[in-house]
Formats: sequence, C-alpha cells, structure tokens
Amino acid sequence: MFAKMRRCTYSKTMEIQFTPDQKAFVRQAIANGRLHREEDAVHEALSLWEERERTRAEILAAVDEAEHSFAQRDGRTITEQSMRDLAEEVKQRGRVRLKDEHPPAR
Repeated sequence: MFAKMRRCTYSKTMEIQFTPDQKAFVRQAIANGRLHREEDAVHEALSLWEERERTRAEILAAVDEAEHSFAQRDGRTITEQSMRDLAEEVKQRGRVRLKDEHPPAR
C-alpha cells in the first residue's frame, strides 16, 4: 500500500510504504469513516508532527528564557500564595485555550 502526497509547490510525488499494522490501522479508519483515503492518514500524521514540533520549539524557547532569567537572577520569590496564584493563572489560561479550541456548537 502506498500513499502519494503532493505539495502545491512541488511536482514530484512522494511514496510512503506502510507497515502491515499501519495498513490495517488506516483501513480500519477508512472503514469507520474517520478517513476517506490513505493520503488523509499521512496528512493528519504530518499535521500532528508539525504541531508537536511547534510545541517542542515553544518549550525549548521557554526553557532558554528561564535559564537566562535564572542566570540574571530575575526569578521570583516562591511563597505558598504565589504558588496558588500561579496555579490559578495556569488553570485560567488552560480554560481559555480549551474554549478557543472547542467553541460551543451553534
């Protein structure tokens, strides 16, 4: 089983050979209506990979920033209240993100 991919800017076709388990997994998704074609599985996999790599880059940038801040002694004093405030801030950001990613059905 081969999946062919085309990019708008390229005229070459890329062939990808699935393992037997991957073939079965893709066939199951097509049978269930989750995917329409084998190519959809490849597109979705690449989209997830791109998202994971963007997240990884963001995390690495945040670590670099934290290390720089630590080296400059720009940290904050940790208290019981500051930890509660930070936890509440993280929860609020998570709620906003979930709401943005999954708006209510109309």
